[in-house]
Formats: sequence, structure tokens, C-alpha cells
Amino acid sequence: MTDGELADLKDQLEEFAKAEGFAMGTIYVDETDTTPAAFQALIEAVNRYEVTTVVLPSRLHFDALAVTHDVRNTFERATGTRVVIASDTP
Repeated sequence: MTDGELADLKDQLEEFAKAEGFAMGTIYVDETDTTPAAFQALIEAVNRYEVTTVVLPSRLHFDALAVTHDVRNTFERATGTRVVIASDTP
């Protein structure tokens, strides 16, 4: 993903959050050489700040982490946080 594509994606997430009435927090981006550091930071933030909803741009963002299990369901069960896919909402 280029820097421009990442900036566009961040803008789309901010627009989605505003339209859905969510307070926009930190956007976590995993880099190839540090994966899954951003995912781990997300889990820590969700638990620390009692986040109720995490928005992903698409299903692919959790699927990239999954090797043997469903990361989305595991994440929701472990944190008590609902995961919303921005691309699923009209």
C-alpha cells in the first residue's frame, strides 16, 4: 500500500466513523517487518480504554493475520469488542 492509499483509507475510516456516530481513535497499521505489533497494540488499547467497537476497512485486515483460526471471532470474544467492517455498510 502506498502512502497515498493509506492516507485515503484513513480518510475513509474517519468519514465512516463520523457517519456512524463513532468517536475516532487511533488507526493501527501493521508493517510487514513488525507484524503483529500494531495488532497487539490495538488489543492493549481496547482493553485499557474499554473500547466497544473497532472498525476495519475490510475483512482482509484481520484475515491477513489468520493462519489457523478466525481472528475476528477470537478478537471479539477475547476483548468483548464488536468488530465492524466499514465496507459492509452502505
